[in-house]
Amino acid sequence: MWLVAAGKAAEGMAAGAAATLGERLKGGVVVGVDLDHALPGNGLERLRGGHPVPNDDSQRAGVRALAVAGATADDEQLLVLLSGGASALLAVPASGLTLADKQQATTMLLREGAEIHRLNTVRKHLSAIKGGRLAAAAAGASRTLLISDVVGDDPSVIASGPTVADPSTFQDALNVLDQLGGRTAYPSSVVTRLARGATGGVPETPKPGDPRLNRAEATVIGGRGHAMEGAADEARRRGYHTIVLDLPVVGEARAAAVTHIRHLSAVAGSRRPVCVISSGETTVRVTGGGRGGRNQEFALAAATVRECFGAAAGSGWTLLASVGTDGVDGPTDAAGALVDQTTLERAIHLGLPAPGEFLHNNDAYAFFAPLGDLIKTGPTGTNVGDLQVFLSV
Repeated sequence: MWLVAAGKAAEGMAAGAAATLGERLKGGVVVGVDLDHALPGNGLERLRGGHPVPNDDSQRAGVRALAVAGATADDEQLLVLLSGGASALLAVPASGLTLADKQQATTMLLREGAEIHRLNTVRKHLSAIKGGRLAAAAAGASRTLLISDVVGDDPSVIASGPTVADPSTFQDALNVLDQLGGRTAYPSSVVTRLARGATGGVPETPKPGDPRLNRAEATVIGGRGHAMEGAADEARRRGYHTIVLDLPVVGEARAAAVTHIRHLSAVAGSRRPVCVISSGETTVRVTGGGRGGRNQEFALAAATVRECFGAAAGSGWTLLASVGTDGVDGPTDAAGALVDQTTLERAIHLGLPAPGEFLHNNDAYAFFAPLGDLIKTGPTGTNVGDLQVFLSV
């Protein structure tokens, strides 16, 4: 058996697989963001990739992963272990494209606030490894285990589905460019490839029913539900009346936060002490030059809802925390931030500008840092989306 592991949980997943498989594991490659843990032997090669934008290391890792798949004989199995971040960590540009083309396209999509389904639709159609192509490179069967960072847990979206049939099309990818900045905002080579593909000039990604994927299986083994269950168990242990919301939190962070905090407050009602738990993945459209991430921006926008966090919010104590389960929120050292009924008052006392100014500049980090309200966990070694915890006592 051969192994390819990629993502923020790659080392932990690979270590578990190696310990279980023992001598049955012939070798493979493990691709992560940070490689701090020792792995068992079994011929596993450890590589670092770039995230959230692929880099040269990502390309080397992607080429190596394809080589491992290609070494899998008809009577052997390829075990693929994927988790959040794998899309950027494994990058093999399609014919006619360079890594720089993919970097520019990815950066533009992220700045425009592309949610993961649209982002990965484009990625799959610019790649030689995503959209089922990794499994198609193996002569033998492939088995994929996934830890999902995608709302809905669609295996064809998680990590851009390198071992799963792809229902999206070149035209879908072209439509994403039209919706997010327009075609002129992207490298001409990217637009040319997608346009050629939309007219049949470039072969599509493997689709459902493709015989190359007849022996490919994929199973989601973890996701945002597990994070909510863990938080709920701890809240109950601490004596909170606990409510878990299944509906995912999505949309642009600053808008979603205002709607969601009001919903959380209504759900909590008059019960005390109460903990309401939700999860999902929002987006940020970058228009300013500040620092932050979607969780920090979500928390800052929530702080502006004065009926929940203003001076007249009522008796008792209310708090909202929004964190990335990977421990990393945007290009910062924080996982997220928290707000309570003292946030705005303390900000005024420190002479900070109004929250709206920080939001306008995408600079939530600069708002929360002097308040001491950033949540810093360090990288957690996994990613199942974002978690929001609302407390009222």
